[in-house]
Amino acid sequence: MSEAKPSGETTETAVESACCGVGGCCTDAEQSLDPAVTVTEAKTNAGCGCVNGAEDATTGLPVVVIGAGPVGLATAAHLAERGLDFVVLEAGPRVGAAISEWGHVRLFSPWRYDTDAAARRLLEPTGWRLPDPDTLPTGAELVRDYLAPLAEVPALAGRIRTGTRVVAVTRQGMDVTRTIGRDEQPLLVRAAGPDGTVTDLAARAVIDASGTWGHANPLGHSGLPAPGEDEAAAHLTGPLPDVLGRDRDRFAGRRTLVVGMGHSAANTLLALAELAKAAPGTRITWAVRGASVARLYGGGDADGLPARGALGTRLKKAVTDGEIELIRAFTITQFTTGDGAVQVTGTTPDGQHVIAADTVVAATGFRPDLDMLREIRLDLDPGTQAPAKLAPLIDPNFHSCGTVPPHGERDLAHPEAGFYLAGMKSYGRAPTFLMATGYEQVRSIVAALAGDREAADTVQLDLPATGVCSTSLAPEPATQAESTAESAAGGGSCCGGGPAPEPISIGIGAPAGLGFTTGTEHGYSGEAERPDA
Repeated sequence: MSEAKPSGETTETAVESACCGVGGCCTDAEQSLDPAVTVTEAKTNAGCGCVNGAEDATTGLPVVVIGAGPVGLATAAHLAERGLDFVVLEAGPRVGAAISEWGHVRLFSPWRYDTDAAARRLLEPTGWRLPDPDTLPTGAELVRDYLAPLAEVPALAGRIRTGTRVVAVTRQGMDVTRTIGRDEQPLLVRAAGPDGTVTDLAARAVIDASGTWGHANPLGHSGLPAPGEDEAAAHLTGPLPDVLGRDRDRFAGRRTLVVGMGHSAANTLLALAELAKAAPGTRITWAVRGASVARLYGGGDADGLPARGALGTRLKKAVTDGEIELIRAFTITQFTTGDGAVQVTGTTPDGQHVIAADTVVAATGFRPDLDMLREIRLDLDPGTQAPAKLAPLIDPNFHSCGTVPPHGERDLAHPEAGFYLAGMKSYGRAPTFLMATGYEQVRSIVAALAGDREAADTVQLDLPATGVCSTSLAPEPATQAESTAESAAGGGSCCGGGPAPEPISIGIGAPAGLGFTTGTEHGYSGEAERPDA
């Protein structure tokens, strides 16, 4: 005797609802039964007849890479090595355009960690040689000596479109609400060219390596711009103006307010203090939201890294000596412009306070541009705005850059098949990104696109053995070798425990100076709010 069936359901329908490793087959609820594979992969692996010819829609289409910075061009190099068609879209007028805006700044890492392996393999036959691996390049040197030559190798030349800004990514013929057959359709990238002409480009996959530069966090509180902030735009600068070079006239003999407590703020503060010695009338105010600047000062003489303590002490001394006016617990509530200046109003524990300035340096960090991705399906962590699987690995509340483990394609995948965030943008609002991490990300992603699952899943990360990310904020007489020797004698690391570290430094001009960590032990959770700092 046959088993009774629910009303309205045939045997064929019941089978179809879970065909080929997919639940809800050919319905709006269609999902892979194995979360590690996509719907298309599940059907194809099972030989399901309903996907015969499904690859036709994307056959012959390129992989679109957004951004021609270090990670974007590394992506292109790996795609070229794998024989995959691709095109790189760069909003700026040249490769490395964002880096060129802070070309006066030295990188965190020496050359040995600043280049990608696939990129080097493409460059070396042209006669290119890696600069001194232990030297810290400036941003300008990275562009001149690495990115520009890389863009000209035969495998990449002609595939990079500069002056082309991506305005949207979507699924061809579908908005974000449509499900049936979604994975079988190409992705669609809409871009505006140098003359404003809009072009729609179909893609088999999209790798967004556009970074976060140019999308600064607001100066107002609670993640929102302060009233009048937009109107004060002419008085605002990004986090790393070239105080001693290109932008000197904007600061010399004028009033500058620096807002922020990261190392971009510290770079600018010490550069301004140096400028003030040569330009009378240069006045510097530093405003922070917190009650303490202990994290930025470091531990002074008690610091486990003498070099880090020395530099923190240097910044603290500039404040103590009156070279820099520090205003703690300052929450910006209003910008008012007029008479060529800006009045910045904020609240403090002592009541309302107004700071008059000619220029305000906004060193409050960055956030990713997600507006262009509204029509694709993302799985983002609500706190960091990073891919959900990646977020716990990089959460700045618990991690410094040296404690971030290797991660690859599976950690970066989204519900939108074939779409990936890579590089700085993949970290969302977390400030702990290193270029070497981005290079491993895109190596894994490209291996997955090429069908090499084993290579995609074998993720390794060659980072400095320190777990310490450090910065030299202004030129110092000490050489990097002296800084290294001092640091090695100190032991310890910002990430807690471990052998004596050798810091990686960043500075605003040669020679590189002493360094201190960009992270704290166990991330933000390791901060100590000291009332005397």
